[in-house]
Amino acid sequence: MNKINSENLTSQTKSMKPINCEMPELLCPAGNMEKLSAAVTYGADAVYLGAGDLNLRSAGAGFQWEELPEAFALTKANNVQAYFCINAYPREKDLDLVKKDLEKLTKCPPDGIIAADPGVIRIIKQFFPSIPIHISTQANTGNSEAAKFWKEFGASRVNLARELCVTDIADIAAKCPDIELELFVHGAMCMAISGRCFLSSWLNDRSANMGRCTHPCRFEYKATGLRVEEKTRPGNDVWETIEEDGHTTFFAAEDLCLIHYVRWLSRLGVAALKIEGRTKSSSYVAQVADVYRAALDAAKTGSALPERTMFELLNTATRPLSTAFFKTSGPSTIAQPPSAEERKPIVARIQEKRGDDCWLVSVKSRWELEKDTEILVPGLKRPAMNAGSYSFETIHGEAVDVIHSGTQALLRTDQPDIMTGYFVRSA
Repeated sequence: MNKINSENLTSQTKSMKPINCEMPELLCPAGNMEKLSAAVTYGADAVYLGAGDLNLRSAGAGFQWEELPEAFALTKANNVQAYFCINAYPREKDLDLVKKDLEKLTKCPPDGIIAADPGVIRIIKQFFPSIPIHISTQANTGNSEAAKFWKEFGASRVNLARELCVTDIADIAAKCPDIELELFVHGAMCMAISGRCFLSSWLNDRSANMGRCTHPCRFEYKATGLRVEEKTRPGNDVWETIEEDGHTTFFAAEDLCLIHYVRWLSRLGVAALKIEGRTKSSSYVAQVADVYRAALDAAKTGSALPERTMFELLNTATRPLSTAFFKTSGPSTIAQPPSAEERKPIVARIQEKRGDDCWLVSVKSRWELEKDTEILVPGLKRPAMNAGSYSFETIHGEAVDVIHSGTQALLRTDQPDIMTGYFVRSA
């Protein structure tokens, strides 16, 4: 196999030849029904979701058990795979809860189960002897022997550790041709190794490894020092804290963004490209899924990456976007999040059609009649819906000039591109 480095990797990502091999699955987060619908609408091939207390998002990004039949019916109707997360690291007292959750899941089986703990996987096999098991990023799989171990243990897919660089990924892929490899390509990163963090347990007695993380890495801290340099690197600041309003978020990692390497990862034969974000908004899921769907489609046909790609991703960003550990040359910050003036906030989601020119909308932020807007049409299409081409009514039919976040309203327009499930944002 040819040696991979940043220079020849860049040249490969710019290759415009069509890709004839099977393309990676676009795997998107689904924290609730609205986010699931957004993922399906904007191009996901598969989604990952959870319910109960063992899916690492128990604090607010999970389904109720009674919602799963509806969720799986939606994915099946759209030929989208649904993977259920039981990727916590339970202690001895939690094992009965694992069994109870799996018993509930037998009534509505998913297409696969994501897990990390060997004991949990052993129990999964007792309830689901033949279901595909996917190894979570929490397992910190960082080499080919670990991937082969999981294969022998019954796993069909392994999510590689986010700490790996491009050379590591290529080597593992070459040595594990019969194992599906999955890779996170976008979203928040944890300061700890593969998310196995103890800050939340230490500060708030809530374990991140049981899905109860309070995200202390995002807290604001008051600095008592400014910067440090390491003894053997004189003159080189290794860590620096920058204060805003007297506090700093120096623990917070930058967000991962590998959009420019989708073509290379596709040629490598990675089975799935995964988007982080079950706790993010449905509009985040929609915009990011739309971008990566377009990037995969462009790679398949040999087309160039759409020009608006980075703007779309930055419009969802709250932290700098970075290649993290992926490049052999080390972390590289791609772009900074936009200012409030540069953002195009989401104003509404189309819920259902109520007439020839009437749509029920869920309002996400204040929307005034004089605002020019655009519709988020899958495929990175953004047709305009300018002021004067639409009007508002309350759900009781009363005309109004402004509609407010958290409410429902009626939108009247003859814009032909609008459809149920689409989002509208400021132009």
